[in-house]
Amino acid sequence: MALALIIEDDENQAPIFAQALKMAEFETETIHDGQTALERLAVVVPDLVLLDMHLPYVSGDTILSQIRADERLAKTRVMLATADAYMAENLRDQSDLVLLKPISFTQLRDLAKRLRPPDTMDTTV
Repeated sequence: MALALIIEDDENQAPIFAQALKMAEFETETIHDGQTALERLAVVVPDLVLLDMHLPYVSGDTILSQIRADERLAKTRVMLATADAYMAENLRDQSDLVLLKPISFTQLRDLAKRLRPPDTMDTTV
């Protein structure tokens, strides 16, 4: 099953994001701060990262830069989640998808399904 890292410090939103991604057939892992996210990204290669931009310790834009600079993570898809429209616009070219908060559950689930790696999709009818 495809792995999605949810890097979100809002402890009310993170479980909702996790449930939406589980419904999109991702295994999920939630991280609540930027430093822990960088440590985890050094040892795992997720298929998808749902990345909040405003995190404690290390900002989301720094994490995004690290992901894009790491050859191991070249195929990792990144969905940015932010309420900051200006920041979202500036980082649009570096991400696969930008979601402006508030994000609806169904929107996240449906968009995440589109970003699943082809070899993990259910092909049964």
